Amino acid sequence: MAIIALQSASTGLSALNTALDVTANNLANVNTPGFKQSRANFQDLLYIERAQPGTENANGDQRPTGLYVGLGVKVSGTQQNFEQGAPQATGRVLDVMVQGNGFFRVSTENEMGGGTGYTRAGNFTLNSEGEIVMANDQGRRLQPVIQVPDDAEHIDISASGEVTVTVPGEIEPRQVGQLELTTFINPSGLEQLGENLLGETAASGPPQNGEPGTDNRGRLLQGFLESSNVDPTRELIELIRTQRAFDMNSQTIRAADEVLRTVSQLRQ
Repeated sequence: MAIIALQSASTGLSALNTALDVTANNLANVNTPGFKQSRANFQDLLYIERAQPGTENANGDQRPTGLYVGLGVKVSGTQQNFEQGAPQATGRVLDVMVQGNGFFRVSTENEMGGGTGYTRAGNFTLNSEGEIVMANDQGRRLQPVIQVPDDAEHIDISASGEVTVTVPGEIEPRQVGQLELTTFINPSGLEQLGENLLGETAASGPPQNGEPGTDNRGRLLQGFLESSNVDPTRELIELIRTQRAFDMNSQTIRAADEVLRTVSQLRQ
């Protein structure tokens, strides 16, 4: 009946509204360093079985197809695309880009990701204690902690993560720390925490920490940032597709409403 059509179309409008929210967030973060584009995945709902395939009639013939009426759609989840973003040259010594797989590890509150967050955003700076931290409103400390001397004249970060500084009076550069990268078996299972951070979950698998360039981890590039991998053109096309699908579901609701109106007027 038209009631089922109304309900199915309403689930479509709700799911499309969620997809619109995801697309809007992608476009809003088109300039966010290390941001990864997300998409909404859809799945159909339950079906009403009105005839089962394979049933036999009196003559022994089997019904070749069934008769099923679906009850709509829902968003099954959002999935991030971890494709490499384009390199953006900045020239800043504490801007670091990951070329390949891996995340930087920073410390958070226990209530946020269990005390550890992971990020692709390599825009770092120094805090008042000379520690390398994220250049955002919270200043999350990089893990393991790397402290730069006050009198350091130059900071160099190698492709393998070695952090060395040039100090007056010393001929050889001094190594002050080692940057590490973390990989996951299923990065799509990471929890999105905000602040350009992701958190470990049971779906992501345990973190695997190590030096850049080892065990399928990417290498580092100093003086560059990884741009957002959001493609504005693709997102705008998706926006148009979502809008058209929304219009079609609205038309379904109007058609079902007309059918119900006609049925209600049969007694008149």
